[in-house]
Amino acid sequence: MTVEVGTGALTRAQVVAVARDFEPVRLSESVVASLTRGRAAIDALVASGRPVYGLSTGFGALATTFISPDQRRELQRALIRSHAAGVGAEVETEVVRAMMVSRLHNLCSGVSGVRPSTAQAYADLLNQGLTPVVHEFGSLGCSGDLAPLAHVALVLMGEGEVRDRGGQRRRAIDALRDAGLAPVELAEKEGLALINGTDGMLGQLVLALADIEDLLDLADVAAALSVQALRGTDRVFDAAIHALRPHPGQRVSAAHLAALSAASPMILSHAEDPTQVQDAYSLRCAPQVHGAARDTMAHAIRVAEVELASAIDNPSVLADGRLVSNGNFHGAPVGYVLDFLAIVLADVASMSERRTDRLLDPDRNFGLPPFLAHDAGVNSGLMIAQYTQAAMVSEMKRLAAPASVDSIPSSGMQEDHVSMGWHAARKLRRAVDAGRDVLAIELVAGARAMALRAPLEPSPVIGAVVAHVNAATGGPGHDRWLAPELAAVGDMVRNGELLDLVGRYVALRDE
Repeated sequence: MTVEVGTGALTRAQVVAVARDFEPVRLSESVVASLTRGRAAIDALVASGRPVYGLSTGFGALATTFISPDQRRELQRALIRSHAAGVGAEVETEVVRAMMVSRLHNLCSGVSGVRPSTAQAYADLLNQGLTPVVHEFGSLGCSGDLAPLAHVALVLMGEGEVRDRGGQRRRAIDALRDAGLAPVELAEKEGLALINGTDGMLGQLVLALADIEDLLDLADVAAALSVQALRGTDRVFDAAIHALRPHPGQRVSAAHLAALSAASPMILSHAEDPTQVQDAYSLRCAPQVHGAARDTMAHAIRVAEVELASAIDNPSVLADGRLVSNGNFHGAPVGYVLDFLAIVLADVASMSERRTDRLLDPDRNFGLPPFLAHDAGVNSGLMIAQYTQAAMVSEMKRLAAPASVDSIPSSGMQEDHVSMGWHAARKLRRAVDAGRDVLAIELVAGARAMALRAPLEPSPVIGAVVAHVNAATGGPGHDRWLAPELAAVGDMVRNGELLDLVGRYVALRDE
């Protein structure tokens, strides 16, 4: 599909398609007309000779420094060069592309005052698969994701470095030439427009939301597996119970767990056992915890969708032609939800680890061998897999410490409160990745435990998951090199293989 930018709201699906699938983008005729009108307002201000921020003044703390007409285009070039000051590890291609399509959409909204040709040149970078090299550190999440976006703008000028479609790192000027593209000479205000937005943190939020939707569905699957492997009950997933406390996410997770546990011979085998009155919280309260995570995600989705429908720049060209300074670039709304998501993922992962630990403990796993080992003592089974899981949960708790409560003043105290939203986004990406491995280890443990329950069987859908996971790991047996088995199930989590399998039995989403 071709993504049309600047017309209506950019959707989350479109951002993901451009970022991950290299879908092309296009500027419509109406967008070109809107850009032309916006640029005319800028040209009129340039001709007026009045000092205007972003056109004829310096930036940040230098906003009171007047720039003569013959230096104004040099001002834009100098802005990009000086702001392309990132350091550290190279940022992932999908993140840079998500940031770029978001910024392009903003440029095409008509409030930035860029020329149609500059917006088209930006689109050409995306369509040619040229991804600017952006570094981990440099953004404070206020006045825009300045350094990351400046590294992109630098490439537009023919400077800096890119990754080409094949992933090779090259000089920007060489890659542009080979793609048939010419460097852009930035006009008044265009340098500022290219870097003044929340696009870096927003792009990462959109990508994370796509991943977290899958992760929370899989958390329900893992919990349903552990409930059955631990001789739990599905009565606590009854819709009537959750109607008493009708949080939307809780009701969704409860419905998932009920459907995933339906027709389970394992559950029916002990339904009347008087020794099991109530399951542990990590089993019984899964709908409440997973559901609260879903509600937090729903709030984050609303924030992302408002942001994707916004036109963010400073100063902004209004419909009446005025150029007005503002603070819409501040990343607080995005930074907060990035932090919220890291918090709830840590809690979901913590509950997953507790279920795993219960599966391995002979005092709590209702007859299974210690650590699910073949010959406990000689073999250690999954003992150290739980250590690994606990280490990742601990790391996720550390990553849950909010970045958005921090603020370090910059630019000579002109920018005296910043969001740190970019940092919140970077740590959320690490939390999402760790969360996948946490769930993978629970799935490995649950699948091994269910195999040891034979001839009792789980529900049909969980039985399919157990068979698939054990086929990849080998299931119960003598100790063997465990890391490749955990990695194999981790890959199933990441590539959607397990959710695709579950979808053949139970619909976890309406789509």
